[in-house]
Amino acid sequence: MIRITDSLAIDEDEIAWSYVRASGPGGQNVNKVSTAVELRFDVGRATLPEDLKVRLRPLAGRQLTQDGILIITAQETRSQERNREIALQKLTDILRKAAHRPKRRIATKPTRASKTRRLDSKTKHARTKRLRSSRPDTD
Repeated sequence: MIRITDSLAIDEDEIAWSYVRASGPGGQNVNKVSTAVELRFDVGRATLPEDLKVRLRPLAGRQLTQDGILIITAQETRSQERNREIALQKLTDILRKAAHRPKRRIATKPTRASKTRRLDSKTKHARTKRLRSSRPDTD
């Protein structure tokens, strides 16, 4: 089990790994060893709460396919094992963000003083405009 939060964990069997040759660091090894890691996590079949899945979709963005599979790649290092850790860390970070429930906004009403201030400022502005538009008397 991979622990995401205190109350949330995912099973390691829900993650599929594949390895490909990476571009970038590796020297001569880059053409011989498959160090880049591709992590696949099926969000649709995962044992996650539905509200978390809904919040996960916009957070994942382009990493989420039409079929609901989250694809995370890591090729930062020369080590396949380290790239695995990085990809797993990226997955847990996204799931932690999705697990955070946003606070419900409580609608508030403006105070009497703020209403008065707003109306006073409107009256002052209107008076200024009126004085600008009036034509001077031609005697």
